[in-house]
Amino acid sequence: MYDLLVIGAGPGGYVAAIRAAQLGMRVGVVEKEKALGGTCLRVGCIPSKALLETTERIYEVKKGLLGARVQGLEVDLKALMAHKDKVVQANTQGIEFLFRKNGIACHLGKARFLSDRKVLVEETGEELSARFFLIATGSAPLIPPWAQVDGERVVTSTEALSFPEVPERLIVVGGGVVGLELGVVWHRLGAEVVVLEYMDRILPTMDAELSRAAEKVFKREGLTIRTGVRVTAALPRAKGARVELEGGEVLEADRVLLAVGRRPYTEGLGLENAGLFTDERGRIPVDEHLRTKLPHIYAIGDVIRGPMLAHKASEEGIAAVEHMAKGFGHVDYQAIPSVVYTHPEVAGVGYTEEELKEKGIPYKVGKFPYSASGRARAMGDTEGFIKVLAHAKTDRILGVHGIGARVGDVLAEAALAIFFKASAEDVGRAPHAHPSLSEILKEAALAAWEKPIHL
Repeated sequence: MYDLLVIGAGPGGYVAAIRAAQLGMRVGVVEKEKALGGTCLRVGCIPSKALLETTERIYEVKKGLLGARVQGLEVDLKALMAHKDKVVQANTQGIEFLFRKNGIACHLGKARFLSDRKVLVEETGEELSARFFLIATGSAPLIPPWAQVDGERVVTSTEALSFPEVPERLIVVGGGVVGLELGVVWHRLGAEVVVLEYMDRILPTMDAELSRAAEKVFKREGLTIRTGVRVTAALPRAKGARVELEGGEVLEADRVLLAVGRRPYTEGLGLENAGLFTDERGRIPVDEHLRTKLPHIYAIGDVIRGPMLAHKASEEGIAAVEHMAKGFGHVDYQAIPSVVYTHPEVAGVGYTEEELKEKGIPYKVGKFPYSASGRARAMGDTEGFIKVLAHAKTDRILGVHGIGARVGDVLAEAALAIFFKASAEDVGRAPHAHPSLSEILKEAALAAWEKPIHL
């Protein structure tokens, strides 16, 4: 009998398992895939970032490096994919090592609850019991009823990571993080990319000013972006794919990527056998301590409420097992950042302006452009800005949003500031290295507090 049985070895499950082992618990993990790490490490965050990083360098060479011209550039797609696979393998094997190091038992197969106290591993027939259970099964691509996914011409993000050749024309249905990141990858490699978004702007969950700025940049780089578009069909054809829009317009492409969201993955889990059920959106209801209605069964990550982010799942995993072991555990959801790893990057943490207006919270805004940064000028990357939102009366930082080179890394400081309830004055007065991109955040904080120095 385990102290804790974790179902799912993604970024929520494997982190929770390691933390539980550190706290002295006897831990078992059930994972249906041979390679550990879940969607994020196998077919999501890690492989997409490997492609984004390498294609960014290719794109820079194509458009011309500062002070240098390169001729005869050839892209070896096979080598590019091999690099991606090598990165994935190194990460998944790293989790195997951490499991062995921490004495965590891994059971390969699909878990199904037999009761609220026992789980069956279907492939092996093992019946496992534990004092606590943690459901961390993640999510799967959402496939709308109007789409026919054949895995070749009409695909999800999984297949879009491994096209055997660069499509001449790629239609991306969905202007969120996944659609834009993968659309940018294939555009850099030479594909004509058309992004179709149902909402009136891309990145609809992010700060609106950021979304508008990002759309201008992507269009300028050559992506075709159409917002306010309703897709009624996505169909594979013998030599391509067809997308039908409301109003009768038809678009043709070599491939179509469906990136309209993800859904909680709970199929075959046997929740009903444990007395648990999902809500109208397929999520498992939990309380503030991440417990289901049964206090010994917890759930985290993409199967519960909140944004579907790997690092959100990891933080919830740690909070859940600490609550099991110590009686307390907490996640500060306002301090969880979101990053789009295009170039320039788009990132935000905390409240957006729209959320502050909706809640009636008085706020002030401080902005500072990349174009006024000495480091950004030296890099030749002056596109973008960082915006600090602070409480109008207390000066406490409520949100930080930015678009620009490596802004996702810069906003790590902003997440820390929000976590520790810092004020704009605090960040503005704190010394920052010169020349660095972090100075842009410092100046934006000074702008929110009083006045920036370099503008």
